[in-house]
Amino acid sequence: MIKTALISVSNKEGIVDFAKQLDKSGIKIISTGNTAKLLRQNKINVTLVSEITKFAEMLDGRVKSLHPNIFAGILADKNNKKHLYELKKYEISPIDLVVINFYPFEETIKGSPKLKEVIENIDIGGPALVRAAAKNCKYVLVVVDPNDYDFVIEKIKNKKITENDKLNLAIKAFSHTARYDTIINNYFNEITKNQFPKILNLTFKKIQNLRYGENPHQSASFYKDIVVDESCVSSAKQLQGKELSFNNILDIDAAFELVKDFEEPTAAVIKHTNPSGVASASAIEEAYKKAHETDAKSAFGSVVALNRKCNREAAEIMKPLFLEVVVCPKFEKSALDILKKKKNLRLLETGAIKKQKTTYDLKKVCGGILCQTSFYPDVNEKNVKIVTKRKLTKEEIRDLIFSWKVNKHVKSNSIVLAKNKITVGIGAGQMSRVDAVQLAVMKSEGKSEGSVMSSDAFFPFRDGIDEAAKAGVTAIIQPGGSIRDKEVIGAANEYNIAMVFTGIRLFRH
Repeated sequence: MIKTALISVSNKEGIVDFAKQLDKSGIKIISTGNTAKLLRQNKINVTLVSEITKFAEMLDGRVKSLHPNIFAGILADKNNKKHLYELKKYEISPIDLVVINFYPFEETIKGSPKLKEVIENIDIGGPALVRAAAKNCKYVLVVVDPNDYDFVIEKIKNKKITENDKLNLAIKAFSHTARYDTIINNYFNEITKNQFPKILNLTFKKIQNLRYGENPHQSASFYKDIVVDESCVSSAKQLQGKELSFNNILDIDAAFELVKDFEEPTAAVIKHTNPSGVASASAIEEAYKKAHETDAKSAFGSVVALNRKCNREAAEIMKPLFLEVVVCPKFEKSALDILKKKKNLRLLETGAIKKQKTTYDLKKVCGGILCQTSFYPDVNEKNVKIVTKRKLTKEEIRDLIFSWKVNKHVKSNSIVLAKNKITVGIGAGQMSRVDAVQLAVMKSEGKSEGSVMSSDAFFPFRDGIDEAAKAGVTAIIQPGGSIRDKEVIGAANEYNIAMVFTGIRLFRH
């Protein structure tokens, strides 16, 4: 039986109706500050915490409920005679229901708050009360989520609160406190530039269960970073189409992160997290048309990303094609009218493109995770080193930088051939670099003449340059750093190929 409830909430959503139901059920309500004021305004019987503690709220509200009269009432084991005796001795009533949510720390740090404001939004009493109630869940019901109010009221009315109900709510409560403390921890790591702390706490919120993982025999769910402030797959809104699959999400991420790297209208066509085609143009429909034509055969069943609105012209090009997903900042109404006729096509809007200042790149390994920064230095014509006799034309510089940006998003070993800001051949995921060159040339289907080439890492031998020369490549961008750089540069000079070193490797495993 629930006789006494403690309510103290920052998020007031649904609390009045919930408390009214408790009041009607004859449950005594204890509350604090603004919560008590709101409940009294709605004619709900409330006992102030200060009446229980015999102590006024103090230190501008920093101390309200931190008192033995409250915590003993929550933590008492009702099957322990000693505990019951001590409650009676000190005239403390048991508390059977604790309804708490915390100061809005997460919302506070989304702006640009002063440290004083941030500190005042670190809740102390709330997490302590929740942990106490969750610890004693055999006797205390703890509620941290307004979405559980109706469930709890129904259980109280029917007098059917089970041990399992209490345990599940306690698990949610411990998750709530862990998440809250993790957000605080990570905020202070960030402002003190503690990039790789000794203990790395991470917190993610489930977006949805997935039908299966990479393969049908694997179970899967999709989780979102709690403090994500970026246009990305995790924050995108699905407008229509079938439920996203595990592999869809991986491909959407690969596609949209690629086009985010470009300022001008750019489209990417992705298969199995690698681009089959990428193009930049003055109009987004032209960029998509060229990206698709790069490798139309591989584009069957692809994920498409645009870094501009999807307009009617782009949608008309997509109309006869089999696509799995289209993701972009926004769909114009005319484009939606066309694409919504393809009922299974998944359409995702990300909102205006926005990048987060600092992010981690995480990779799971058995028993742990690898954690690295996701930042890449910019490459432009002023900070690359020309190492060959022949200098570069303006067109070659433009295409080299374009191919380098694409190459950041291709699995290693990788080679990208490009011409006129369009990929003409991509060799991805090869075990040797010369194989990657040969694959890119093969995928170009004769369009490699006059193209430039980007390599994600240095050439260990001159054979990659020999293959590039046969294909008609005129310029190469690569990190440099091989013990055979002199031999590789010599090969480029033999073929009158211009070559630049970036000093930046682009490995992507």
